[in-house]
Amino acid sequence: MGAALSTGSALLFSEVSSAGGMLPWYQNIPFASIFLLMIAGIIMPLFRKGKRGFCLAMGVSLLVAALSAILLVKLSINGERFTYMMGHYPAPWGNEIAAGPLEALLALMFSLVEALSLLGGRKDAASDILEPKQSLFYLMMCELQAAMLALTYTNDIFTAYVFIEISTLAACSIVMARDTAKTIVATIRYLVISLLGSGLFLIGVVMLYCITGHLLIPQLGEKIAGLVATGTYTEPLTIVAGLLFIGVAIKCALFPFYAWLPFAHGGATTSSSAVLSGLVLKGYIILLVKLFYEVFTIELIRSLKVTNIMFVFGIAGMLVGSWRAIGEEHIKRMLAYSSVAQIGYVFMGIGLGTNLGVAAAFYQILVHAVTKPLLFISAGRLIRVQGHEKSLYRLRGSARNDPLAGVLFTLGALSMVGIPLLAGFVVKFSLASASLLNPNRMWIALIALAVSTVLNALYYVPAVIAVWTPSGFMQRKKQPPDWMFGVSGAVLGALVVFLGLGCIGVIGVIQNGLSLWL
Repeated sequence: MGAALSTGSALLFSEVSSAGGMLPWYQNIPFASIFLLMIAGIIMPLFRKGKRGFCLAMGVSLLVAALSAILLVKLSINGERFTYMMGHYPAPWGNEIAAGPLEALLALMFSLVEALSLLGGRKDAASDILEPKQSLFYLMMCELQAAMLALTYTNDIFTAYVFIEISTLAACSIVMARDTAKTIVATIRYLVISLLGSGLFLIGVVMLYCITGHLLIPQLGEKIAGLVATGTYTEPLTIVAGLLFIGVAIKCALFPFYAWLPFAHGGATTSSSAVLSGLVLKGYIILLVKLFYEVFTIELIRSLKVTNIMFVFGIAGMLVGSWRAIGEEHIKRMLAYSSVAQIGYVFMGIGLGTNLGVAAAFYQILVHAVTKPLLFISAGRLIRVQGHEKSLYRLRGSARNDPLAGVLFTLGALSMVGIPLLAGFVVKFSLASASLLNPNRMWIALIALAVSTVLNALYYVPAVIAVWTPSGFMQRKKQPPDWMFGVSGAVLGALVVFLGLGCIGVIGVIQNGLSLWL
């Protein structure tokens, strides 16, 4: 991707003029963030020691988080959304990045959480992954983060597909980094099913290009608006929307396409599980919502009945994921099944077909991006202090060996259940409020939220009780404190509390960003 810019190469949705001078410096941040991560990945194999690769990956993730925070402040103050032309080719043939407050917020959260996940799972990665492969592991982490940012920022549907494939290969690599028979089998299953989703998405992209002759999102939106106005290509557009949705649903483990997730996420090293569950699943959803808003419009998606399917699948995922988690004894697989339920919350919000529902879905993306990595790194620490036991029965008393890990695991679990003042409660309250604007689905949504909350409590509360209950298994040799886990867990825990108490400001940024997509 080229970075050459000329005067007037950015079109500002906020009507900020780009004529007569160079672009504002902060508009280079989205491209610079992706570029830095890709360059870090390229030079990573030069490091033979995993510690150096870890330091580089951590450093570049924190740098990107800082740049994203600056971009968020600038765009929020200005109420601005801009496009950034890549290379020398203008629309409709070129490649573009589009950034507004919502994209900057997501980039900030993704980058910060990835850095914290790497920090919190460093000791597990050092023991689970062979030393010669550790630098390659951090290479894939950098490429995975670059792919997530590209899916968030891209203004070109084919470039989005390219980064979907990069994300798929990088995600499979970080699962397989823990070189065991079970992770290899889980990776193969993950790869096959994920490529099926990618293939369906690509077919949708090809059909969309054949119908419209465009790949850039603004031009696609204009062309489809014209087709809808004339009543032509209604059935092909329905098929395209369905292919894009099903492709993304497979890749993000929405019910009923979740069979690959528990074994892939449950068997990977701690940092991989945290990033895969908390972040990677969300990148595809963000892209899908962007396409539904900016290419098809949410009104067209409602008229094509796609939101009906999303609503049904979302509720089914909420209930089935929680039900499967109740019967799971392996702590990491329990958390993975919980992610199936949490993805269901996102799609239920989108399926409500209202702007408030989509805003609640995005808030759930942020909350889950923070809470699930907190749970995974806390579980990883409890497993380590308990002699690498993963069964909840054998983890009894593990929190007494490391009270900080126990407290953080408890905090994350209570947030997932929906205890007031924590982030999970705000999500459920927001979804309930959004359902009131859709009388046809209000009672179904409210009942599903209530039942799902009870099911959440039925596996999270026993897990919390188990790790605090004294037993013979807790008599282990004391391990030295892990300051990396402590710092990571404390920051993630603080973010869970912040998203519970500071929800008004964050939801305001989300709603402002969504308004700029319209």
